[in-house]
Amino acid sequence: MTHPDWHAFLGAAGARLVNTEIADFGDAAAELQVARADSGETLLAPLPHLTLIRCSGDDAREFLHNQLTSDVRRLADASAQPAAWCTAKGRMLASFFLLREDATYTLRLATDLSAAIAKRLRLYVLRSKVKIDEVGTARVLLGLSGPHAVSALASAGLPVPAADLALAHFATGWVLRRAENRYEIAIDAADAPTRWQALAKQARPVGTPVWRWQEIRAGWPLVVAATSEEFVPQMADFEKIDGVSFQKGCYPGQEVVARTRYLGKIKRHLYRLHSEAPLAAGEALWVGGDAPQACGCVVDGAPSPAGGFEALAVIQEEFTDGRTLHLGDVDGAALSIGARVHPEEESA
Repeated sequence: MTHPDWHAFLGAAGARLVNTEIADFGDAAAELQVARADSGETLLAPLPHLTLIRCSGDDAREFLHNQLTSDVRRLADASAQPAAWCTAKGRMLASFFLLREDATYTLRLATDLSAAIAKRLRLYVLRSKVKIDEVGTARVLLGLSGPHAVSALASAGLPVPAADLALAHFATGWVLRRAENRYEIAIDAADAPTRWQALAKQARPVGTPVWRWQEIRAGWPLVVAATSEEFVPQMADFEKIDGVSFQKGCYPGQEVVARTRYLGKIKRHLYRLHSEAPLAAGEALWVGGDAPQACGCVVDGAPSPAGGFEALAVIQEEFTDGRTLHLGDVDGAALSIGARVHPEEESA
């Protein structure tokens, strides 16, 4: 769901398009190298793999509060929080950043899930005063990161949010601060080329894989079509990033999510992986030996500045003790398991 004029503009600016992803701006390897925190460069990436669903109307807050895993009632204006939507069995249909703009709420999610999630949400509206709209090609999403991100925003005439997960509005969009020197920007498609050119004066354009690698390093478990309904939130350590409230009322899957927490039955968690072979969301992880079996699933993968590929993966705990895992089946590429993303002990 990317505006063709926007793709044409990026192509003229040197972007190389592979399928629906902006692969790079001429030198993928060099772009990955400058993504390192110590490079000193500020980076600007198009994010066509992400899109927006807008929820508006008098009952929007209560509707979302009764559907999502986070406490929507506590979300302050001009701010954002992680959230997920689950099936009745507690499996994540999608993971979001939920943004509040006055009485309007926006779900930032994977593009390949947008149509299905919007359609399914509408089934639950019933008589509630809620309107659910896919923003689609009307707005373009960008990622900006690096030591000069603040000055790049200012020079482009864009506001700078004051705190993490704060939202700052401007005439044709908003800026979300994800972390220090790391921002997401949503811009009306007609205004996007002008803003891009202004930002690019202080930030180097890079392909979408660079941003996705940064998201992996940040530990953000983006659920996409290939992993929808694969994970209970705790498997992706979603409660560790405040994406689950255990104090709010009922929502789809709440009983399963709560029982999982209090009984301590989660035996799968989020880990980092490295491989010489590409790692794609939804690919199965296997362990060999006398009883070969599937033991995990890739959440997201991207090329690494260190060479090869890095990923987030949900892996069964008993197979993270140094055994070699394989991608796809027992004869697949060998994988190196890194540290657990959120290693602290489970809450009682």
